[in-house]
Amino acid sequence: MTHTEFHRVDAWVFDLDNTLYPPAARLFDQIEKLMTTYVMREIGLSAEEADHMRDTWWRNHGTTLAGLMEDHGIDPLPYLAEVHDIDLSGIAPNPGLAAALSALPGTRIVYTNGSRRHAERVTAALGLEGLFHGLYGIEDAEFRPKPERVAFERVFAAAGIDPARGAMFEDDPRNLEAPKALGMCTVLVGAPHDAGFIDFHTDDLAGFLAALPSAAEA
Repeated sequence: MTHTEFHRVDAWVFDLDNTLYPPAARLFDQIEKLMTTYVMREIGLSAEEADHMRDTWWRNHGTTLAGLMEDHGIDPLPYLAEVHDIDLSGIAPNPGLAAALSALPGTRIVYTNGSRRHAERVTAALGLEGLFHGLYGIEDAEFRPKPERVAFERVFAAAGIDPARGAMFEDDPRNLEAPKALGMCTVLVGAPHDAGFIDFHTDDLAGFLAALPSAAEA
C-alpha cells in the first residue's frame, strides 16, 4: 500500500493521547496516577492492587472506566472529570502539526477514550483550536470504549463520516482493528507493530501528514 491510498480519504480521525502529542510529554502518567488514586479510594484497594486492576480492566474492557462501570457501577462523569484534571505544561503549541492538519481536505475529528473536555484542553494546549470539525470523547460513544466496534460506529455516525472514505490515526494497535474492518485506512503512530490491519506506521505525525499527496494531485 502506498500513500496514494489517501487520495480517497475525506474523513480524518485522530486519537488524542500519545497520538497528537508524543509519549515523552508524560501526560498519561498523570492520568494513570489519578486513576489509581480513584480506584484505591472508591473500591478500597491498596496502590498495588489498584494498579493491577487498572491494567486488568484496560486489557479486558478497553479502558479502566469500562471495567469500573461493569464491575462496580460507578458514575462515569465524575470519574472522567477527576482523572483528566492534569497539568498540561508538558506540551506546547505545535505549528508544524497545525499546518499539516489544516492542509487536509475534508472532515477532521479527534476521537479519544478520554472525555470531550480533555480533548478540548489538550488540543488548545497544542495550538490546534479551530482545526477540527468535532472533538469526541467516550461519552459520545455512550461510554463504550475503543477498541469496541460499536464505539467507533456511534462516533462516526455522530460525526457524519463514512469510514470507507476515512483514515484513522492511533497509538494503540488494538484500536485500529475495528476501523480497518469498517473500511478505513489505518495509521499506527509510535512503535511499529506487524498486525495485518495496520496499513502505515509513523513516529512523526506532522511529517507523515505533510508528505501525503495533496487534494490537487488526486
